[in-house]
Amino acid sequence: MAGKELREGFTTGACSAAAAKAAVRVLVTNQLLSEIETTLPNKRKVIFQLHRCESNGEAAVCSIIKDAGDDPDCTHGAELVAEVRLNDGNEIVLIGGEGVATVTKPGLGLTIGGPAINPVPRKNITEMVLEELNGSKYTGAEVRISVPGGLEMAKKTMNERLGLVGGISILGTTGIVKPYSTAAYKASVIQAVSVAKELGADTVVLTTGGKSEKFAMDLFPDLEPASFIQVGDFIGTGLKSAAKEGMRFVVVVGMIGKLSKMADGVMMTHRAGSSVNTELLAEIARTEGVPEAVCTETKTANTARHVLELWKETGHMNVLSVLCKRVSENCTKHAGADLKVSCHLVDFDGIPLGQYVA
Repeated sequence: MAGKELREGFTTGACSAAAAKAAVRVLVTNQLLSEIETTLPNKRKVIFQLHRCESNGEAAVCSIIKDAGDDPDCTHGAELVAEVRLNDGNEIVLIGGEGVATVTKPGLGLTIGGPAINPVPRKNITEMVLEELNGSKYTGAEVRISVPGGLEMAKKTMNERLGLVGGISILGTTGIVKPYSTAAYKASVIQAVSVAKELGADTVVLTTGGKSEKFAMDLFPDLEPASFIQVGDFIGTGLKSAAKEGMRFVVVVGMIGKLSKMADGVMMTHRAGSSVNTELLAEIARTEGVPEAVCTETKTANTARHVLELWKETGHMNVLSVLCKRVSENCTKHAGADLKVSCHLVDFDGIPLGQYVA
């Protein structure tokens, strides 16, 4: 973990929201800008330099060049463009322009036929636009987000397989891109388990990120904060460390995507390194007596989230606890020790849907 500190960057969603905010201000004030201060989804305020700022009085176009920090991905250096037209329609309408994918399959939590602008960026863009409209004569806006060259960038992603056609997705849950260093992250997981042990804990709760950790804390309010460890994609490292430190219990809390990979024996769950095995999910459903038609749909589902929606619609949510049991079995085997591993599956709002208690 020693050495140069890695520099954070910004998400496509944060850049899009800032560009949209700038374009609205240009139209409201009739003045061109060189920079804009915006509020990220994590409530942090940031100033972005504008790459483009143009207006003809009826529409304004502003853009920002994405800086992904020291973890550049295929969208590093991309131009996020917002073209805005104001109206009195009491609604902020988001449209996908050039280089932004269109949603063509279910299971992504997005409207089929609509632009691939994820819920958090969508909310951030809307809030930033409304902030600039406050006090003006306008009550609505049409915002078109574009990414020149987005179609080429998308070829380096899994978008097309997921049914996201024609470009990239506008993503981000906090607005910040955290540099991805395998060695540093693994070291931090090992250290966190060690700290929990030193503080007297005999149980650690392993989660895959900030959201699942918050949900886990709601599930286990009596545990000390040090017992909760964000392992990211390194569930295997967390398990091995817990075994090495002599922990008695491990609780894995997550959502269906990551847990489906663990149920398939994958202990390094980064999306680029593995995909959800829907054949396995169909097999698990079949063992629980789920009708063959539903099993077939499960096997051909687009994403793990799509599977969850399918099981919910057909009344087969009981399969989720069986999935949790499979996760527990694989995690126990991977730990290679007499470690009791329980598993809790929650939805995207933190509502418990399945569990297996060892």
